[in-house]
Amino acid sequence: MRWLGWSLAGAGVAAATVFAVRRPLLARLLGLRPAEHRVAVTRDIPIRMPDGVVLYADRYAPRAGGPHPTILIRTPYGRPAELGPLGVFEHTGCMLFAERGYNVVVQSVRGRYRSAGVFEPFVNEAADGRATVAWIGDQPWFDGNLGLWGPSYVGYTQWGPAIDGPPYLKAIVPIVTSARFSSLFYPGGAFALESTLRWVFLIDATNRHRQQLDLAALWRLFVLRERIVARALRHQPYAAAAELATGAPVPFFQQWLRDPDPRGPYWSQVDYHRSLHRINAAVHLVAGWYDIFLPGQLADYAALVAAGKRPYLTVLPRAHNDLALVFEGLREGLWWFDAHLKGQRELLARRPVRIALMGSHEWHEMDFWPPPATMTRYFLQPDRSLAHQPPPAGTPPSRFRYDPADPTPAIGGAVLSAQGGPRDQRPLEARPDVLTFTTPPLAADLDVIGPVRLCVYVCTGHPFFDLVGRLCDVYPDGRSINICDGIVRVRPGVGDVQPDGTRRIEIDLTATAQRFRAGHRLRVQIAGGGSPRWGPHPGDDCPYGQGRGGPVIEHRICHDATHPSAIIVPVADPARPPPPSP
Repeated sequence: MRWLGWSLAGAGVAAATVFAVRRPLLARLLGLRPAEHRVAVTRDIPIRMPDGVVLYADRYAPRAGGPHPTILIRTPYGRPAELGPLGVFEHTGCMLFAERGYNVVVQSVRGRYRSAGVFEPFVNEAADGRATVAWIGDQPWFDGNLGLWGPSYVGYTQWGPAIDGPPYLKAIVPIVTSARFSSLFYPGGAFALESTLRWVFLIDATNRHRQQLDLAALWRLFVLRERIVARALRHQPYAAAAELATGAPVPFFQQWLRDPDPRGPYWSQVDYHRSLHRINAAVHLVAGWYDIFLPGQLADYAALVAAGKRPYLTVLPRAHNDLALVFEGLREGLWWFDAHLKGQRELLARRPVRIALMGSHEWHEMDFWPPPATMTRYFLQPDRSLAHQPPPAGTPPSRFRYDPADPTPAIGGAVLSAQGGPRDQRPLEARPDVLTFTTPPLAADLDVIGPVRLCVYVCTGHPFFDLVGRLCDVYPDGRSINICDGIVRVRPGVGDVQPDGTRRIEIDLTATAQRFRAGHRLRVQIAGGGSPRWGPHPGDDCPYGQGRGGPVIEHRICHDATHPSAIIVPVADPARPPPPSP
């Protein structure tokens, strides 16, 4: 189950009860200001859309005074009353806002639980969101100040109504989400199979009983989930994986496989990043270093800045399935709404960008992202080391194979799974289809803050293949922990073909903020895939999800003076003193 879009990864009713009973303690742990109001809850409020479809909402409201500012949360994951015992998590979050002087409207989106209509992911959220915002504007309990809040898909629902939104929509807090979902489904041109399939399974399992999540759904979610999903992820061709996981055709899964072009008609309709300049509400983006949406969210930040906006950005040391991220997002949302919906502008004294520096206990504040840094190259060496100078010309290449019948796996990283995030990579690095290149132990701490890129010169006899790159932090005891990574699906026209036939490929490893401690080492991994996180490449140009595996692909990674393969990392200024930890 998910708390407004979050996988609880097996959390049970007892944990939910603790949150309910200990809400004042939770508020103190989060550093929230004291509660001011007792709260009344009105459930099953019908809100009619312009096409006649009725969506249902709950309202949490302070009992005293009013009208009050309002926070709208639109979710496909169910309102508290629809979730049975697990609704306590949603209830707790709504109560924390309402006790501090906000109306909180929680609405199930079209086609989910009691809300009528057909659920088509992304397609109706802009129009339904605008209609709901207009409905709120007409209510007597509304004081003329509206904010939108939520993570993941719940965060996505904020973008549509915020574009050309009414003046009273003053602030939004999209948490671990993006205005461009196409980049989530097709990172680097590959297909994000595992995250997509897990989400499809979640949507199906929580919608088998439209009125309320019951014991049968809970059994499927918590007991059968991993068995079902694992079997579906192993199935080839993976176009049939969603039907295998749910037991029925999933039209929108097939739609995503058919339309990989982010500029095509489908994604142009549901991606909002081209219209971010038309948002006038104050935007606070809350991201995670290991989150599936991090690349898109940082791109949204850059687009808002380029449009002359002043977004705030907070990046936490979390993965998408980390429940703590939701509560930290609630804390970030409360002060943002206090500043913009209640006029407490003094709360905006902090600098706009605040990031956690992993590998330390520090938080860094800055005026913009990315901060100034020295782009430092570590060149791949024939002895599998990394050095600041490339090897001499004529140095022989490093070789590895990729077998579509035994695709290279992925461990951890930015994936919608309880096993995502930082994980020890040694089992992966022991495989013969993974190359590693490692620095000597560092003599001093090294802070890498900003976007990371891997540039490699590759030669292969196949025009179609994947390349995966990964940056790791190697501890003195040998643990190799993944920091950031990326993939490129290579086809004719991708990369720069060199005169000798090699192809220069640049892999975006997204971004990070990581302190590599003295005595640690930097390591680069190179592989031909990362299954099932990314759909395994079949070795040819067949449509996404249709291939069953072709011939083994032989790769040569060239690294010499004429082929300067290297990882490029942004090294922060070591002379700058670290800020105090909070």
